[in-house]
Amino acid sequence: MKEFDAAEVAKHNTQDSCWVILYDHVYDVTDFLTSHPGGSKIILSLAGQDATEEYDPVHPPGTLEENLKPEAKLGRINPKTLPKKDETKEASSSNEAALGSPPLESLMNLDEIEEEATKKISQKCWAYYFSASDDMKSKSFNNTVYRDILLRPRVFLDCTQCDTSTSFLGHPVGIPLYVSPAAMARLAHPDGERGIAQAAAKFGAAQIISNNASMTPEQIVEGAPEGQVFGWQIYVQNQREKSVTMLKRINAMPKHFKFICLTLDAPVPGKRELDEKGNFDRGLSVQAAKPGGEEKRPGGGGVGQQLFWGTAADLTWETTLPWLAEHTDLPIVLKGIQTHEDAYLAAKYAPHVKAIILSNHGGRALDTAPPAVHTLLEIRKYCPEVFSKVEVWVDGGIKRGTDIVKALCLGAKGVGIGRAALFGLGAGGQAGVERTFEILAAEMATCMRLLGAKNVSELGPRFINTRRVERDIYDGEPGLDKRGLWQRAKL
Repeated sequence: MKEFDAAEVAKHNTQDSCWVILYDHVYDVTDFLTSHPGGSKIILSLAGQDATEEYDPVHPPGTLEENLKPEAKLGRINPKTLPKKDETKEASSSNEAALGSPPLESLMNLDEIEEEATKKISQKCWAYYFSASDDMKSKSFNNTVYRDILLRPRVFLDCTQCDTSTSFLGHPVGIPLYVSPAAMARLAHPDGERGIAQAAAKFGAAQIISNNASMTPEQIVEGAPEGQVFGWQIYVQNQREKSVTMLKRINAMPKHFKFICLTLDAPVPGKRELDEKGNFDRGLSVQAAKPGGEEKRPGGGGVGQQLFWGTAADLTWETTLPWLAEHTDLPIVLKGIQTHEDAYLAAKYAPHVKAIILSNHGGRALDTAPPAVHTLLEIRKYCPEVFSKVEVWVDGGIKRGTDIVKALCLGAKGVGIGRAALFGLGAGGQAGVERTFEILAAEMATCMRLLGAKNVSELGPRFINTRRVERDIYDGEPGLDKRGLWQRAKL
């Protein structure tokens, strides 16, 4: 295999001839520039250089082979010709980080874990994880709405026993908690999604793996204990064959993957300003569409915007669910329900649809969209029969074990965390995620004991006061056609 000097590679730094160094090999990516999901400017900013450090945390193994022709791999780089890293600076930074990191057990809540992670992760990583759409009202309201629900503890009850176990879609879990599909985990720590999976296993929690995970599904579930519950998130692609190929991979792993999670709350990307500004900080600008040239990428090309490139926006009840039924026998979980009307429609597709997730995408899609708590209350008001047809899960804004308990009292079967798992990873890798679960599990158990609930099945509306929140929920016409109630849809 031919060997190149770094100086020779550096000459190929234009749109007409673009080479990059990845994992000690030299690649000609000129033909790939116009089809890169993040646009050509991101690659061009690294043209002629070693791009491994930028590339590795966001691309699963196999990405190069899937997207580049074999002849694009030109040869190896002579490592002696690469610029030397500032080892003194790296060692100093590493020592400072080690000396300045408090013990994970001293982090008492999720806010402290996020604060610690923010010190350690890159600005690009923080901006992607922290950002939400527009003014971030939905993101903040997702959390604060739980503060407006008051608990109603009972006393003179034996609270020595507390069982947090339950089940998702008939599969036992140790705690009613799952990790929402959160992308790009290796931006925070090399442990990535597999580290999250291993942490979840210790608490019997479930994990929905992101369609845009930075590790392959095979890597993530490797070594998972018998019975650990995984779901696979799917964003249906404009090029449907890509989605079909991935579904085949997931179908081949029934031991681990128990359902498909179809995300519906972000058919187009939201405007995440903090994330988008990251490209300007790196000297990249918004790409304009050019006649006959490269098609314009969404937004300013932030990490979140780039991930949506190629995602289909034409999904419908009538076409998409039958299409899914053709390509997988796994149960379907619909993520992103934000109104009682859509919850009702989803329930009409049972038993093909087994569960729904009330979610506004962590406030990252449409700002001022309702929190899951509001949708829970809408369902209870307008169509409570939904709870008997499908499992109802929620995510968004969970910061305390009491938040989990309140959601369960309102009828949720499962509660998801997304950013919390990622920031746990940033704070301490797999151990940081374990600390996140440990805090939430302990707070949840304490709350249940003080309420007087011995197990999850005993939780219900009698333990909470939602009057303050109920004033703000939708109060219009039901908008439901209940004729032929629960007539099974023809898929």
